[in-house]
Formats: sequence, structure tokens, C-alpha cells
Amino acid sequence: MIIDFHTHITSPQVIHNREKYLARDAWFAELYSNPQARLITADELVAEMDRAGVQKSVAFGFGWRDPGLLREENDYVVDAVRRYPDRIIGFGIVNPARSGAAPEVERCAANGLRGLGELMPNGQGFSLDDERAMRPVVEAATAHHMPILSHTSEPVGHRYPGKGTVTPEVVYRFVELFPQVTLICAHWGGGLPFYELMPEVKNKFRHVYYDTAASLYLYRDEIFLAFGTLMPDKILFATDYPLIGQRKMHSRLAQAGLPQETLKKILGGNAARLLALKG
Repeated sequence: MIIDFHTHITSPQVIHNREKYLARDAWFAELYSNPQARLITADELVAEMDRAGVQKSVAFGFGWRDPGLLREENDYVVDAVRRYPDRIIGFGIVNPARSGAAPEVERCAANGLRGLGELMPNGQGFSLDDERAMRPVVEAATAHHMPILSHTSEPVGHRYPGKGTVTPEVVYRFVELFPQVTLICAHWGGGLPFYELMPEVKNKFRHVYYDTAASLYLYRDEIFLAFGTLMPDKILFATDYPLIGQRKMHSRLAQAGLPQETLKKILGGNAARLLALKG
């Protein structure tokens, strides 16, 4: 089973009225003001999965600042899961900086969403290591066994739209505050797997995973072999589709030189275990 742990779907309403939403959210404008930046529906995601031989995808909407927009897009993800229950695993997004975040976690869980993410701290106006903002959300998520997936980024290197400042240091402080929460760090955690070579970090990061989303834009392909060898049980195949095609990412990962057993874990085994999937 191949599971893509990081894909974005968008309601037709937002897609067809992109200009209106660009004016409503500065982070959305940073990422999608370029008309070449693709937005796709759930139907288009499933079509890509069929082409790429991907059995399941974790899908979520955009990390809006406005809780009303988040609720609408969460509803679209709920509907997508109901239409494609065997293909799409839905995550919901909340804004910890705004009131009503914890009740929205409860609503997402009640409607069958399996986790939270992709949180966008810079765009949503909060910091991942802000205990006051995060504790109600974390407590609600852990009560429903919902992992949290957050955008993370490298503290060095080139600038790009949406890079943000959720660096390894910020993630480390979050994990110190909430050691029991299952956290998925998007985009390789901004390089965090390297620091798990430090015994004290490895011990604290027992419940931290890393996805490969957008990897082809960030790192040389040697990263698959390096971190896949270092922690084969903690890496999750992810594309950030529609940013990167699922077939393209799968091909690059398959050519990285990893042992077949490790490749199976990264492509789907780790995700299936994390989400307690059967079959």
C-alpha cells in the first residue's frame, strides 16, 4: 500500500473565486497569487492517485487565518472523505490563535477526520511553541488520538513563498511542552532528523514523524537515503500534491537506494501504523 501523507484539496468555491480569497488572506495570497500555482478538488486528487498507483492520501484544506473559512474547508474535506472513504483520509485545520479552535477539533473528530493539519503558524498568526494557544488544541486532539501535522521549514537556505519560521528550535520547544502528542513535521522538519543523532533529542522525539512533502524543491535526493537509513520507522512518503506529482515523487524515492523493507515502511507501512489502518 502506498500512502501519500500530505496533499491539499480545495473546494470548487475557492477555486472558482480565487481572486476574492486572495484578498481575504495574506498567506493564501503569498502562496497562490501566481496563477500557475495549482489548486485541485478531491476528484482531481483521486484521479492523480489512480494514475500514480497511490491507494490512500491524507488530504486537508488550506490553513486560513479566519476560523469561518477553516470551517467551510473542513466541511469540504469531510464531504471528500464521505465520497471517497477508501481513498482519502481527512485531516482538519484549526487556528489556535482564535477562539473556538478546540470545539472545531471536536467537530472534526465527530465528522470522521483523523488528524489536524497542515497547521500554518506564520500565516495563521500563532507560534507552535505558544503554550497558551496550543494547549487547548493539543488536549482536544490527543483526546481523540488525532496526530498533528504542522508546516516546518529550514532556518537557512533560499527563500520561497510560504517558507515561514517554524524552524527546528520552535518544534523542539513544542515537543518539550507536549511530549505525548503525535507530531508530523512537514518538509523533513526543516532538517530536524539530523538532530535526533543527539540522544537527548531522540529521547524527547519518540512521537515525532517527518514527511517528505516538497522534498524535490528543497533537498538533493540523497536525503531519502540519509534519513531513511537513520530512522526508517519515522519517515512518511508525502508529495505536497498538487505541488509535486505523486508518480514523480515515488520514482525519485524508489531510485534512492534504500532497502526494500525500508522503502515499504516509508511508502505506506509507517503511515498505516501511525493511523492504525487495517489491510
